[in-house]
Amino acid sequence: MRVHVIHAHPVETSYNRALFDAVVEEARSAGHEVDPLNLYDAGFDAVLSRQERLNYHDLAVNLTDEIKPYADRLLAAEVLIFIHPVWNYGYPAILKGYFDRVFLPGVSFYMDGEGDKGIPKANFKHIKKVIYITTYGGNRWRTWLMGDPPRRVAKRWAWVTFRTPKPPTYLALYDMNNNTQSQLTAFIGKVRQAIRDLGRR
Repeated sequence: MRVHVIHAHPVETSYNRALFDAVVEEARSAGHEVDPLNLYDAGFDAVLSRQERLNYHDLAVNLTDEIKPYADRLLAAEVLIFIHPVWNYGYPAILKGYFDRVFLPGVSFYMDGEGDKGIPKANFKHIKKVIYITTYGGNRWRTWLMGDPPRRVAKRWAWVTFRTPKPPTYLALYDMNNNTQSQLTAFIGKVRQAIRDLGRR
């Protein structure tokens, strides 16, 4: 399958980067066609400009030359894998900007009315599987008290957006900085197994 792996962490020696490398390696070993995207290495600009916002619902001009290659990669994928840390109970700014700038009308959804009128309808019909792989600094209890927004977004918004047969898989390592080396290694093993299971029913 065509697997697009999107990574958002600025430090190349981080545990999060090790997760990204493991996913890419495992997917390639399994024979998948892998398209890795490290948003920081790519120099992705997370800022939605004033003009982009003004053109947002105009399908004739909203997909700029800068953003089109990212949209094309997204639209070519059968499997999407997002790998990122959770900071301040949300996405890193660069990943939020990726969603804001790439998930445009005509790409991820369309309006059933004129311009910005009507009800948004999902445009993705080709995505078979979505996986989120995340690391948290906070422990599970503290994150639960805050409502665990990233998990809720992944399980609800992403399912509606990507229209996959099953809800997205959400693999989270909580309290990362206090995990032992054996726990960190075990989580990477769990992630590798999830990639090996791609395509299985």
